[in-house]
Amino acid sequence: MYIGGKNVIQSAITNNVAIKKVYIWHKFKDDFIISALQKRGITIKYIDKTFLNKFADKNHQGIIIDIDDYQYADLDDFLHQKDGLIVILDHVVDPQNLGAIIRSCEAFKISGIIIPKDRSAKINETVIRASSGGVWGVKIAQETNLSQTINLLKQHDYWIIGADLNGSKPENIDFCGNIALVLGNEGFGISKSVAKKCDFFITIPMLGTVNSLNVSVATGILIYEAQRRREK
Repeated sequence: MYIGGKNVIQSAITNNVAIKKVYIWHKFKDDFIISALQKRGITIKYIDKTFLNKFADKNHQGIIIDIDDYQYADLDDFLHQKDGLIVILDHVVDPQNLGAIIRSCEAFKISGIIIPKDRSAKINETVIRASSGGVWGVKIAQETNLSQTINLLKQHDYWIIGADLNGSKPENIDFCGNIALVLGNEGFGISKSVAKKCDFFITIPMLGTVNSLNVSVATGILIYEAQRRREK
């Protein structure tokens, strides 16, 4: 997998991601990145920008890394937590949305994210860039059946809270203990089968005429509120 962009590569270095090779434009200047790569003994190949454009989109900023495909976490990583806070994404299909959600989850130290294997964006180079490398700071599991996954989470003392326009205000929700926040598809929201598994529903009160938010924005607001309340 080829990924470009200085912020992403700095994150890869910080999180000790295994980098197989680096391609750098011969006019690239960032002593920190180059020094960090050299210290790790990573092969650096200096090439012309036109060749870089063949590996990744033109926003690579003069540097591209070659890494292995993303390795998903196991669901077991989430089942035995105490006071865990995870996010379940019910078929979020836009890679930019998924990347932005991952970035927010890493920023607010969410325990993990669960996505379905089918009809969902996957962790690819677009998602990794949109997350600014946040994928390496938060565990992400990929599950075949979200309804069955939620049943298993409930067996391990998780409360399931779905985001819905007709839900309760955040101040009326108890965020203590193991919590799984469920956010739905960009166009259709939470599926009926998953909605049936939710213990509570939460909504974000809005003051303007717009009656809904982008899923990545909504996720950021809800996980911030959940973490803020859990710290009290």
